[in-house]
Amino acid sequence: MRITDTADLWWKNAVVYCLDVETYLDWDGDGCGDLAGLAQRIDHLADLGVTCLWLMPFYPTAERDDGYDITDFYGVDPRLGTHGDLVEVLRTAKDRGMRVIADLVVNHTSVQHPWFQRARQSRDDPFHDFYVWRDDEPPDTSAQVVFPDQEKGVWTFNEPTGEWYQHRFYKEQPDLNVTDPRVRDEVAKIMGFWLQLGLSGFRVDAVPFFLEVEPDDAGELPDPHQYLRALRSFLGRRTGDGILLGEVNLPHEQQVEFFGGADGDELTMLFDFVGMQALYLSLARGDAGAVSQALRDRPAVSPDSQWATFVRNHDELTLDKLTDDERQEVFAAFGPEERMQVYGRGLRRRLPPMLDGDPRRVRMVYSLLFSLPGTPVLFYGEEIGMGEDLDAEGRLAVRTPMQWTSGPNGGFSTADPDRLPGPVVDGGFAPEFVNVADQRRDEDSLLSFMKLLVRRYRESPELGWGEFALIEQPHREVLAHLCSWDDGALVAVHNLGPEPRTVPLTLPGCDAGHRLEDLLVTRTTPVGEDGGVELTLDGYGYRWLRIVGPDARRLV
Repeated sequence: MRITDTADLWWKNAVVYCLDVETYLDWDGDGCGDLAGLAQRIDHLADLGVTCLWLMPFYPTAERDDGYDITDFYGVDPRLGTHGDLVEVLRTAKDRGMRVIADLVVNHTSVQHPWFQRARQSRDDPFHDFYVWRDDEPPDTSAQVVFPDQEKGVWTFNEPTGEWYQHRFYKEQPDLNVTDPRVRDEVAKIMGFWLQLGLSGFRVDAVPFFLEVEPDDAGELPDPHQYLRALRSFLGRRTGDGILLGEVNLPHEQQVEFFGGADGDELTMLFDFVGMQALYLSLARGDAGAVSQALRDRPAVSPDSQWATFVRNHDELTLDKLTDDERQEVFAAFGPEERMQVYGRGLRRRLPPMLDGDPRRVRMVYSLLFSLPGTPVLFYGEEIGMGEDLDAEGRLAVRTPMQWTSGPNGGFSTADPDRLPGPVVDGGFAPEFVNVADQRRDEDSLLSFMKLLVRRYRESPELGWGEFALIEQPHREVLAHLCSWDDGALVAVHNLGPEPRTVPLTLPGCDAGHRLEDLLVTRTTPVGEDGGVELTLDGYGYRWLRIVGPDARRLV
């Protein structure tokens, strides 16, 4: 492989940043964030080093599920702007070196979508088969619901047709019927429309539910994954290098199927939910064992595929892949109050408050995130250490207005506070303490540190492309790993515990002709003739070290 290959498979060493236009910046003063405001902040994202911007749904919506209940797949929510405003964002981002992807939410529609409005009126309507129906009264399906505090089952009775329609999410979100070829064609047209406007791909919502087929319908679509392969092929024809970033919260061995196995011809990237949950278990224990095991257990995937790593996203911080006892350990450490938990399986908090605002721990976690093999994904506000609003409903706790300044409404909007999408965070993580403007001028701020991490990550393609190996060492609190690719090799060492540690390592293939150069500070560490080194780590300390050989030509 060559360094120039990184331009072909750009997603393997990208930096992805997720935001909701509604809560990012209000430019016209009506209280709602908008595309014009986002355009004004593209330079902030470029300065941070973002290479791929992920937009949460900006489509017209009935607002039952914060934009994920869509009433027009081809529209732009008028509160946010117009298609013209979106194109301005895309053009500006492209000029600053950023690709843009958007949520593709095609598992369901809103009940107010014109398709369902027609489908629910008559069994004979052409749109009736766009959805999933049953004639007989359904059994108890309470165990299948995604939002157990909101719904009692996944079927709701429709009076006009005398049938039940399926909805894995809210009853206001009827599931589309992927076995109907017209639905499959419509999804491709939706993708084609937004690709034509300049998107570089999609984050695909709820992929396993989207491909789920009722047993009686299996004959009409015997292999749903064939359809996913067709969508990937369509994307390739339309863009050449577009991506499908999939939400597939399944065990590792099942996730491989959604990559397309060894062929890598389905989803381009998948979020590593298993690794994320193991990381929180390790943080709760102060023991790197759980996350180390999760990294060992990651299955091999196609060279064209990639894992997306993250410590926070826009939904609940799910812990559903942990055992009951393990989940309780994480709850006890990071969400001991019932209001901090959601659905009995996750947390509705951001990382800094969970770590009591300890800057050592916060920086260690983000250092670890960027050093893990894969592509890091940030949720807006993480770059400055935003907190959450536990008074907000459900998952909205972490979807608060972005904090730009220490002024009114955190600089998000000039409107009265009661007109905002939700309250600005108060307390110790309020804008007067946490905001972009102040941190931009502080070289010791979290924002400055995140810029450094992004820069070093982008300069170290082995983190996205290379072979990964854990390095044996004696401390259970410490995670030491090696990523190597082409002529580059990087060692990352992280201390998940509060006590300082001296970490002995033996680096394969190294001798006294090699040295280690720290990438986050200016420091050189010699290597012994046997490849041995001793590294000192503070409590919650972290180091990135490039292995430099006698003939190395890479800059450090």
